[in-house]
Amino acid sequence: MNLFSIALRNLKYRKLASFLTALSMALGVALVVLVLTISGVIEKSLERTSNVGYNLIIGSKGSPLQLVFNTVFFLSKPVENIPYSYYMEYLPGEGRQQELARIGGEIKEPERSGLYSFLMKGGFAIPLCMGDYVDQYRCIATTPAYFELLKHGDRNDQDYVFSQGRNFVDYSEENGYFEAVVGSQVANTLGLKIGQEIFASHGAESGESHGQGFRVVGILGPTGTPNDRGAFVNIEGFYLLEGHVAPDRDEESGLEKAGTAKGPEREGVKSRVRLPVEKREVTAILLKPNGFAAIGLEKQVNKTKFAQAVSPIAQIEGLLGIFVRPLRWALLALTSLVVIVSAISILVSIYNSMNERKKDIAVMRALGASRDHITAIILLESLLIALAGGLIGWLIGHGLGPLSNPWTMPATGVKIDWFAVQSQWEWWIVPGLILVGTLAGVIPAVSAYRTPVAKSL
Repeated sequence: MNLFSIALRNLKYRKLASFLTALSMALGVALVVLVLTISGVIEKSLERTSNVGYNLIIGSKGSPLQLVFNTVFFLSKPVENIPYSYYMEYLPGEGRQQELARIGGEIKEPERSGLYSFLMKGGFAIPLCMGDYVDQYRCIATTPAYFELLKHGDRNDQDYVFSQGRNFVDYSEENGYFEAVVGSQVANTLGLKIGQEIFASHGAESGESHGQGFRVVGILGPTGTPNDRGAFVNIEGFYLLEGHVAPDRDEESGLEKAGTAKGPEREGVKSRVRLPVEKREVTAILLKPNGFAAIGLEKQVNKTKFAQAVSPIAQIEGLLGIFVRPLRWALLALTSLVVIVSAISILVSIYNSMNERKKDIAVMRALGASRDHITAIILLESLLIALAGGLIGWLIGHGLGPLSNPWTMPATGVKIDWFAVQSQWEWWIVPGLILVGTLAGVIPAVSAYRTPVAKSL
């Protein structure tokens, strides 16, 4: 009979003690796997979302992280708005003239118009208006360029695909103003179909709904990004809704004048007359300047009195470095302590059985087994318990992860597969278990090594 068979027989003889110590190890390893899996999913989701397809977000002065959370993840409350004329400063001369011709109206101080346009050749600027909700989902007002120019995916090389319908269009016909595109999760949760209407509520989920609805003309295919949770509407129709008229602002600073209100309201919805430039605001502007202009543009914009430029990639990387990764290491340290406690229980279990096994060890020695053979058998027992518990724990950890997909996938866009390794650190579990199992068996093995044969017989 070889040493492995003897060690396995000894474990079978102490079934209950072996099972309990293996179970404690399994629970510890399962916790480690869950921490690595969940943190890996969160990190992968944030890294994927950071590939937004644009370099800068322009918004009102305030918290840069809040601007990124609101614009990229559709979380947190929107920061203050900025004038629409400021958005037009990023458009080239021809683009500004086309925009004015399309909307109607004029921009004061023409020498300021197109202040940053020379940096935007070959790039784009996309306006966003936020603050309303469609049920529990954010309502994002924008232009058709959002789905035409932006991309998504790990490498930011995938076009937006419509599982049904089309992109909304920007034309002046009666129904063109009030078209909407909804993300896959919005459509599934609310049961939306092409041709149905959605109604935005003003300012909050429980706010009063606008009387004018938007007809769903497109449903996005799943992207694994926050856009799956967005309800996108034509910005022209958004401006015609009640409460969306900009207050009077100071021409120099762009700040809202004291005592001004967002009104008076107009007959715009009925007349389909576009809101003039001076009565428009945007919550954020998505920018992709040409070449390496983003760095200089960010510094230049941040010198202004009312606007800020934020790099979403830098903010997301900062969030990963300051919060997500340190939290992962803290949780990993706590779960590793559970594994260490489990290893101690293996040590105690085997060590406590040594008094009962002294006679068996002495008999084996008398039959020709060397001290090294006895030591190897004890170490094998400890190693088998650690490996068996670790394997069970690994299966439990990877089994619990996919069960959470109905909740985690809509939020993160990342699917947890049954046996997919989300973190490279998971490959260290098996070597770690071998080390832990060996160390846990050292003291009992030394005790067995020193067992006196004559006295024990």
